[in-house]
Amino acid sequence: MSAIAYLNFDGIAEQAIEFYSEALNANEVKKVKFSDFPQDPNYPLPENELNMIMESSIEFAGGKIMMSDILPSMKSVTGELVKGNNILISIVIDDKQTLENYFSNLSVGGYVIMPLSEMPWSSCFGMLADKFDVVWKFNSDADKFLDKVISIKR
Repeated sequence: MSAIAYLNFDGIAEQAIEFYSEALNANEVKKVKFSDFPQDPNYPLPENELNMIMESSIEFAGGKIMMSDILPSMKSVTGELVKGNNILISIVIDDKQTLENYFSNLSVGGYVIMPLSEMPWSSCFGMLADKFDVVWKFNSDADKFLDKVISIKR
């Protein structure tokens, strides 16, 4: 079993799916809209919510990200969507060219927090916030660093 980053959006999940699947060269994209399910006649969704994303996933380079929209009609239950720094997506790939491509693609419309560069803990590390304010961390060899530090501590 693997951990999967799950992103919620405020009616723009479909735009995010398109952006991320292109930026990360996704090999599989799945998405289901609320209109894909029969509506409860006692509690029908407003027309503007039917085209929102109920559930989606994109798979790329052995990773997966899932996304959905938070319905305006459900915010009394879920609360308002708050953009913040409580979630980020970490991409760990040994192939530096692929890492550089993802970094470049995801930075379009966003901003670079730390450019890709060599650090004491990584031969290629960087961070950025994409155009949806999602923070991404890139690390070419995080596992090697963790293993090295753990073995020294023993």
